[in-house]
Amino acid sequence: MTLRVQILKDKFSQSLGLPFKELLPESVIRLAISELKIKYKKRLFDPFVTLWAFLSQVLDTDKTCHNTVSKIIAHLAESEVEVPSTDTSAYCQARARLPEKLLENIFNFSAQSLEEKVRTEYLWCGRNVKVIDGSTVSMPDTVENQKEYPQPSSQKEGCGFPIAKIGVIFSLATGAAIALCIDVLNTHDIKLARRLYSFLKPNDVLLGDRAFCAYADMFAITKLGCDAVFRKHKSRKTTMQKGKIVGDCDKLVTWYKPKTCPKGLSKDEFDALPPSINVREIYYNIVIPGFRTERVSLITTVLDKSSYSTLAIVGLYGQRWDVELDLRHLKTTLGMDILRCKTPSMVRKEIYVFLLAYNLLRSLMWDAGTTYTTPPLRLSLQGTRHHLINFIPKLLAATSTKRLRVYRTLLKVIAHKAVPDRPARNEPRVRKRRPKAYPLMTKPRHELRKQLQTA
Repeated sequence: MTLRVQILKDKFSQSLGLPFKELLPESVIRLAISELKIKYKKRLFDPFVTLWAFLSQVLDTDKTCHNTVSKIIAHLAESEVEVPSTDTSAYCQARARLPEKLLENIFNFSAQSLEEKVRTEYLWCGRNVKVIDGSTVSMPDTVENQKEYPQPSSQKEGCGFPIAKIGVIFSLATGAAIALCIDVLNTHDIKLARRLYSFLKPNDVLLGDRAFCAYADMFAITKLGCDAVFRKHKSRKTTMQKGKIVGDCDKLVTWYKPKTCPKGLSKDEFDALPPSINVREIYYNIVIPGFRTERVSLITTVLDKSSYSTLAIVGLYGQRWDVELDLRHLKTTLGMDILRCKTPSMVRKEIYVFLLAYNLLRSLMWDAGTTYTTPPLRLSLQGTRHHLINFIPKLLAATSTKRLRVYRTLLKVIAHKAVPDRPARNEPRVRKRRPKAYPLMTKPRHELRKQLQTA
């Protein structure tokens, strides 16, 4: 057993381990296990092998457990050891044994490690910008999933899928996921955001849309030593009659504490709010054909116009769209939109592993971009995944001296072709490919089966 485990560890360290040796070394996993005081038996699927197999599973286009176990058998086939059974139950049980907190801690470490690589030239006005947004993921329709993450109330019982709401903070400089929280579908974005503010560091700038623009949150962010740039909530009116004009379409205004406690705040939290705060309001018009929004009003706690010009803040908010692309990469490119696990605990673990794999790809893009002087955010995440999967057999076959050269070649091909810069690109929101001519499910499957039998 010990020999088989060591063989697999060597294989993973030569393939997945080499590109990510700085971001996810075995020592980090070992330290996380030690901190959580996790005890495990000496078996084939120990925490190290299981985590690396889980990572390779979400990175692959075929995400079945059977495909993952087949890879493990293939790794062991060339060695003179007994290969494991093709049955997936041992691997599935090993994934279930992985503590959720372990995956969360390793994900947090991966985010922090990549953030430490960011140099001053990649910052906005010398400051690190974090972008926040919310999204949803669906999962198999099981009793356990429905109980913890119910389907939309508008759908009939048995006709929908459980859906979870996620809130994510991304780094604007690296594109990496920094923090995550998971809740039920009807959770407001701002409630998720309040659970994520603790991941901000002093002097960070938090960028988001108007869902996060609230009096209490502006104060909470500044209290952490950070600043916020949000689009103004539609319930607030824009007027030039109030505030101090500091530039074209730029003014300082005073916001006053709400008269009643907003939903989501406790009475103590509401009482702790100051009677007023000063914010900066910037508004501008969009004249690009095809854009739905014609006028944008921004609210920010960045008050120093001499250090942060109007155009700099407007340009920064223009980059907020990057968070939509990051979420699309997670959900569409990597396939996190529809999860596969059948229990809530495993669903959360699966999400953490997806974000960990996403960060590992971002680390490859960062190394490739900085090594070959190409902007890392202009590189293709899908292309990076393809190159990594195709290079893994070469990394496995190479000797220790040749492996570094193969890895440098991998970085070079990743950086070879940057994604075109297409500012103000707009496309009609229509679908060309027609859906299949089948009706939607309006009754539970067992009722529809009975109809077929009695027809």
